[in-house]
Amino acid sequence: MSRIPESIIEQIFSTAQIEEVIGEFVQLKKSGSNLKGLSPFNNEKSPSFMVSPAKQIFKDFSSGKGGNVVTFLMELEQMSYPEALRWIAKKYNIEIPEERPQTPEEIAAGNLKEGVYLISDVAAKWYVQQLHETDQGKAIGLSYFKERGFTDETIKKFHLGYSPEQSSAFADYALASSYSEQSLESSGISMRNERGWYDRFRGRVMFPIHSISGRVLGFGGRILQSNAKAAKYLNSPENPIYHKSKVLYGLFQAKQEIVKRDEALLVEGYTDVLSFYQNGVQNVVSSSGTALTEGQIAMLKRYTPNITLLYDGDAAGIRASFRGLDMMLEQGVNVRVVPFPDGEDPDSFAQAHSTEELEKYIKSNRRDFISFKTGVLIDEAAGDPLKRAQMVREIVASIAKVPDRIGQEVFVKEA
Repeated sequence: MSRIPESIIEQIFSTAQIEEVIGEFVQLKKSGSNLKGLSPFNNEKSPSFMVSPAKQIFKDFSSGKGGNVVTFLMELEQMSYPEALRWIAKKYNIEIPEERPQTPEEIAAGNLKEGVYLISDVAAKWYVQQLHETDQGKAIGLSYFKERGFTDETIKKFHLGYSPEQSSAFADYALASSYSEQSLESSGISMRNERGWYDRFRGRVMFPIHSISGRVLGFGGRILQSNAKAAKYLNSPENPIYHKSKVLYGLFQAKQEIVKRDEALLVEGYTDVLSFYQNGVQNVVSSSGTALTEGQIAMLKRYTPNITLLYDGDAAGIRASFRGLDMMLEQGVNVRVVPFPDGEDPDSFAQAHSTEELEKYIKSNRRDFISFKTGVLIDEAAGDPLKRAQMVREIVASIAKVPDRIGQEVFVKEA
């Protein structure tokens, strides 16, 4: 990304109206010469968040945060300085020139990327339409979501959809609407072979995966018909805009609540996120069933250093997750773990309990990762001296990944 010229930065600051930008995130009401609203950084009942249009500054008395329009975006959306400037420039149609002419290859790559963004957005809207306006979508897709207990509000909030069983329904629609074949194929939404086009997500309910700013990057699809040959869940392939190691399902919807609570809850599946969010516990994201990556941890850490992992109690799954937890320790994350009772997972537990019960369970059952890992390994060792020796080595290796010495000493005492 090229550097933004100083003249453009000056134009951005002189054009932006802080009350207009903040008004997209906070409901503001007139209070004398200022504007007042509820803090976007803390949960509060009485508004203490002030905006001064005359001075072009904000002050949040509940958290102590304050600054200008760029500072606000950096604090709330966890943007970098250039990202905040570009966000404002886009809002006010301020063109940021490239410092050098783009090569033909760069232009082609940029055009393809925008084409994939476009076709992904078109597909997301089409899947929603199929879910709500077709007999097949209502009978199969919508009934599935309703049976799982999801409300119309949740279905709408997460743009859930349905991909029909016909082999090339979306490809036919996209090509008949004159969308680019290259964009369609590059997105992985539809593919082609010697017999023609076919859709990747045939006969599946659809979970769009969004960027931090809300653009559709890719999809997860769950098959509903019994088919031993087909994977239960299928994700978009890597493409010019979707890199699964760098995205988290639900982060677009959860980011502000994560900042408010200064904690992120990490679950495994799409429906875990939906059930928690619907229940009222909305600082929740998912790794989409894939192993946690350094990129995902770094992205989440932009919003909070406190991450709590929620497990369904499956011992094999817990053991497999240790590597991801160790990576969190390396990045200085405060990692905690909440296991659920046998036979329960985050989805079913959230569906069966009230918001108060769910929050109480999480609060009462949080354990730091080292003590949790120690407990799991002790159970595995079961008095076997060789296994106990291996357990000690694994615990020491995890503690060694904690970046600061004081933190290491605390964990050594606890372990």
